[in-house]
Amino acid sequence: MPSPSVVTVGNAIVDIIAKADDAFIQDQGMEKSAMNLIDGDRAKSLYDAIGPAMEVSGGSAANTAVGIANLGGDSGFIGKISEDVMGRIFRHDISAAGVDFPPAYAEDNQTACSIILVTPDTQRTMNTYLGACLTLTPDDMNEELIAGADWVYLEGYLFDAPEGPACYQRAADIARANNTNVSVSLSDAWCVDRHYDALTKFLADHTDLILGNEDELHSLFPDADSLDTRLARLPELAGEAAITLGAKGSIAVTAHDKVRVDADQTIKVVDTTGAGDLYAAGYLFGRQRQDSLERSAEIATIAATEIISHIGARPQDDLSAKLG
Repeated sequence: MPSPSVVTVGNAIVDIIAKADDAFIQDQGMEKSAMNLIDGDRAKSLYDAIGPAMEVSGGSAANTAVGIANLGGDSGFIGKISEDVMGRIFRHDISAAGVDFPPAYAEDNQTACSIILVTPDTQRTMNTYLGACLTLTPDDMNEELIAGADWVYLEGYLFDAPEGPACYQRAADIARANNTNVSVSLSDAWCVDRHYDALTKFLADHTDLILGNEDELHSLFPDADSLDTRLARLPELAGEAAITLGAKGSIAVTAHDKVRVDADQTIKVVDTTGAGDLYAAGYLFGRQRQDSLERSAEIATIAATEIISHIGARPQDDLSAKLG
């Protein structure tokens, strides 16, 4: 079996998605629209308190891998689970979606989960137990998968794990030895802030493509006074970047080119969970098959638009059929 063209690396998390109202969010002491880190006991008690839920393999990089497969590409995922019920759900779900996933297993730890509560205003409040994700090590970087890929994609959240930076370095070392391109998702502005020096050094030393949003871009260049100035500085860190701007669309840039693609203003936003992950899927899918910046951003927009039209970070439609 040939190696997947795009391999993503990140947290293997089972998403548990349920609807909730503001009163429930407040009663549970959550910060609305934020990602709240919780422990295993809290995850169990909150799971018992929510209503009907949908359970799917999740995590940012895993969502991106599934999106690429749905678009018609071939993708793989590197992440760590446990041999428990949630681990079996994750392994079955992501494999059934067409992603090559040779799992790494953690001992004496639960598979990670994220209880995502979607309120009527479409905002998502995430309660995440990282569990086995925190035990990912450089030895778990699957050399065969990365060496055989055109692209390896690292999610920013992974930098928070105890050995996350070392995992980044190991993946980059394998990639460079095998002419595999390296892409990084910034994931969260706070993630950039927390690891600013180490992360920006990695970007400058190892990264071919940065994916992120406007807030994350601001964190990368906090001293820059405008969006245009920040975009102009991106080549300091990587040869290429694609930055989402919410309802204003997205921009893809290199040192010599810049294109802008508008968002679809006709879509009714139901849930923004996974929008950035699927944008990354579309963009990587396009660039892997050597589409232009503009066409890659258009595919990315198609993928992200489908995701925000329903609850959950898994495509409900065949994305490949939407490419025309």
